[in-house]
Amino acid sequence: MSEARARAIGLLGGGVIGGGWAARFVLNGVHVQLYDPAPGAVERVQETLANARRAYQRLTMAPLPAEGALIVANSVAEAVRGVELVQESASECLELKQQLLASASRAATPETLICSSTSGLRPSLLAKEMNHPERLLVSHPFNPLYLLPLVELCAAPATAPETLERAAEIYRSVGMHPALVRKEVDGFVANRLQEALWREALWLVHDDLATVQEVDDAICYSFGLRAPILGPFRIGAGEIGMRQHMAIWGPVTLNLPRRKLADAPELTEAFLDKLAEQSEARDDNQKIPELQQKRDDCLVAVLQGLRAQGYGAGETLARWEKGLRDRAPQLTRASGQLEMTRQIPSDWIDYNGHLTESRYLQLCGIATDNLLTYVGINAEYRSKFGSYYTLETHLSHLGELYAGERVQVLTQVLGADDKRLHVFHVLTREGDEKPAATGEQMLIHVKAGSGRSGPAQGSVRKRMLELARKHAELSRPERAGASIRLR
Repeated sequence: MSEARARAIGLLGGGVIGGGWAARFVLNGVHVQLYDPAPGAVERVQETLANARRAYQRLTMAPLPAEGALIVANSVAEAVRGVELVQESASECLELKQQLLASASRAATPETLICSSTSGLRPSLLAKEMNHPERLLVSHPFNPLYLLPLVELCAAPATAPETLERAAEIYRSVGMHPALVRKEVDGFVANRLQEALWREALWLVHDDLATVQEVDDAICYSFGLRAPILGPFRIGAGEIGMRQHMAIWGPVTLNLPRRKLADAPELTEAFLDKLAEQSEARDDNQKIPELQQKRDDCLVAVLQGLRAQGYGAGETLARWEKGLRDRAPQLTRASGQLEMTRQIPSDWIDYNGHLTESRYLQLCGIATDNLLTYVGINAEYRSKFGSYYTLETHLSHLGELYAGERVQVLTQVLGADDKRLHVFHVLTREGDEKPAATGEQMLIHVKAGSGRSGPAQGSVRKRMLELARKHAELSRPERAGASIRLR
């Protein structure tokens, strides 16, 4: 993952999509060189970055890398200098995009990938004025780009295969799901599906068959909930199989004259007025910043739910988190104690206004995972030899923590042998001296596939025992071994 990641990208355009790209890359530790001469463009990108930071704080507890820099460029040439990938995200105007892409191809190094975020223009048209059309491909994302993982990759006939392969590597490294569009086609795949639904929605409102809110409700309370799990073909290929499904439902759904997917209603002033009036009269109207945050919060919940099931976009999220953990630097103090810092997300707060009890345990669990990673327990070790499982945990709540505060967790190994591991965590609000909580845990090494205890193996055993010997030189924490009793 770390090798696939780009060091820097050039971003041409800082609108909704450009800002989303900036957030996706910057928060994954990639420098972004932004060119957008429009007034207020940089400020809008900064607002998107702030929204993305808030969403990522809720989305994952994996350690994010140090943020990349957002560097404002004064020209296309300056934006593409020294980068591995150029991401054009200007407005959907063929001539403007051709001009920007041609300028980028002249100024960038020969090995630089040049990608367009166009939502529908064919790459062969976009590459018409370029010096090196073999470097161009479309990489079409979806908003909010920092949360939605799909990026459609569409190549022109002149695009070199290695261009597609390298682009896919870069996008995967920042937590995205690259999907190859097999042939050049206007609108690619997902937008063609989305636009078919949009046309039918417009007709339903145009013909007074439903209001704007009723159309939205019809999707949000039915197949929209199913969409993160099942696409249309997986639904069709259910218990009865696709051939039987089509035999039953094909004539009913495809031959009756009840759909208008081929045409869109004329956008007359009267129809536009109707759309505007119904949209403004909705009972769930919110201001744009509030709506964006609510959208992000709901998407985070869906992604986390899918991650818990190891399914769909949740699998992409889990893969990205694994990459973050694998390449995160393990911080140790001069004393040898392991150190990590986390910011408290707002949804970790209980009805009393401070951190809920279960989250103290989660912070201790994350710190223990960091320790296991530090001594070399990875996927290969777990599959061959097993891992440590928690037998007992003792939490002491000594203070209160609040949303937005940064918490430092120091981890000390109190003892270890071939099978057992005794650890102690001290949780402190950053800047404080007095701990907010402590957590003491006893773990046992369990052999892979057996469910039974067994000794740690190889370099993991060696590193764990060495760490225990080093930590034995430290003073024993005051609350270590403390039991609950009346004093």
